[in-house]
Amino acid sequence: MTEASDEQPLPGVSYVMPVLNEAHYIESAVTSILAQRYPAPTEIVLSLGPSSDDTDAIVERLHQRDPRIRAIHNPAGHIPHGLNLAIRDSRYPVIVRVDAHTELPADYTLRAVRTMLRTGAANVGGIMAAVGRPGVQAAAARAYNSRLGLGGGAYHSADVPAGPAESAYLGVMRAEVLAEIGGYDESVRRGEDWELNHRMRSAGHLVWLDPQLKVTYWPRRDLPALARQFYSTGVWRGELVRRLRHANPVRFFAPPLVVVATVLSVVLVPLWAAGVLPGWWGLFALVGLGPVAYLLLLVAIALAGGGGLAGGARYAAVLATMHFAWGAGFLRGAAHGARDAVDTSRV
Repeated sequence: MTEASDEQPLPGVSYVMPVLNEAHYIESAVTSILAQRYPAPTEIVLSLGPSSDDTDAIVERLHQRDPRIRAIHNPAGHIPHGLNLAIRDSRYPVIVRVDAHTELPADYTLRAVRTMLRTGAANVGGIMAAVGRPGVQAAAARAYNSRLGLGGGAYHSADVPAGPAESAYLGVMRAEVLAEIGGYDESVRRGEDWELNHRMRSAGHLVWLDPQLKVTYWPRRDLPALARQFYSTGVWRGELVRRLRHANPVRFFAPPLVVVATVLSVVLVPLWAAGVLPGWWGLFALVGLGPVAYLLLLVAIALAGGGGLAGGARYAAVLATMHFAWGAGFLRGAAHGARDAVDTSRV
């Protein structure tokens, strides 16, 4: 490992960001980059998909304000394509991935780069700290930050210790390692970070998680958009399970099991209760106890949740939306592959 003091010269940094229909968030994301306290050369490369809102005009205004910001075109609009285009157009040896729905704390880059130099890591990432405006977005943020929402992945919890990790949120990466492993896999439309980190680790490189690196993330603002996002994410997670059968955490399989149990209970329990199915089918009908227990859990969450009954109900609805959309998508992806599935929540 490479040992480095805080006085060691710092490398230049290229911030890369894929952007599509982000008029509500892009300016705040870029402003958080410009506010970084990092005493070395920097640049911002925005990879612009075919937006239908005011994103491009906002980006042009930002470029006029600061020449370190420049835009390149990503006609396909897909995240890994956009990231690879921006990385290839970058000048500096450290690549910092930023998303338009995120905001970086002012010391993010400095801390991450110093950690990279100290540990010899190929990628240093932190924690997704979701926030939201009152309503569905706030409930979604609460779900993102809870083990009930996303299953306890390391980079969703500030309670984990710093150290080697399976994956880390976003990432501050060595450009030479990205070139070595071929960058992002453009056939993976969602879950591209996890897949990239898997290849980094398989190539013998270190992925490091620092829970002190907390990135603000703004979730989707309504249930339909949240459902589309999580369905797409589930589809691509199912695709990755097909590709990497031996390298998937057990937590990935909980939401699809809830979906399967719910479907079976809806079909089997009424038929068994009506006598259409023989009595011994009652053993299979017991699968309905799982969805019943899940429903009772949601009711308990709604009654006990913060923000009164309305706030608790929103939180329970968000959890159900995330779990069922992700689980249904996972089943499709695992059974048939992701094919051309895309995240339509950004369109």
